[in-house]
Amino acid sequence: MEAYEALYTTRAMRRVKPDPIPEEVQKRILDTAIRAPSGGNSQGWRFLLVDDPEVKARLGPIYRACMETLWNTIYKPRIDAAKASPDDPESIEFMKLFRSASHLADHFEEYPLLLFGFSQFDTSGGSIFPALWNGMLAARVEGVGSSLTSVFQFRVDELKAVLGVPDEGHWNFAGCVTFGYPTGRWGVAPRRPAHEVSFRNAWDGELGFEIPEPLWTMERD
Repeated sequence: MEAYEALYTTRAMRRVKPDPIPEEVQKRILDTAIRAPSGGNSQGWRFLLVDDPEVKARLGPIYRACMETLWNTIYKPRIDAAKASPDDPESIEFMKLFRSASHLADHFEEYPLLLFGFSQFDTSGGSIFPALWNGMLAARVEGVGSSLTSVFQFRVDELKAVLGVPDEGHWNFAGCVTFGYPTGRWGVAPRRPAHEVSFRNAWDGELGFEIPEPLWTMERD
């Protein structure tokens, strides 16, 4: 697989099969993750894989409670707007995301593999998100779908209790990545064009070019 295919098609894949992820694939995901840069090359990270059904059974209700909080707070205005104007293109796209994220919550325990990332002292995530993304790219190369969520932040103490994260050490939860072989097809995610969200030299500075269409496209059979 060429690099651009992995970069353009590694998007949130939440509808997956329950098939287990082979150990060799898990090794590649973790080994790729730790090759990412970290602040000061401190490598102050810890990764925790979860595939035990009993552990997932304890995490599922916590995750759903976190999602309920998310929907009722941060995303409530967007949900209300989508319900008020269901035929609006933006509403249609948002409701696709809502249904996809809700599917993950409803089936959390069925994902065959979870990866939790913890960063020591760093609360920004800057020293561990490159590693989590590296792991997601490695999974894409292996044909495994992934999705990153940090919503456990709403109940992080409960999460740490289930996973046995020690109080000492200043370990901050950064994100959880779900893995599974997708039920659908890979593709390039629709996004606002780069020139609509990018500037040059100063805020609102003219970028100097436009990119109306993706510069890489996926060939279909």
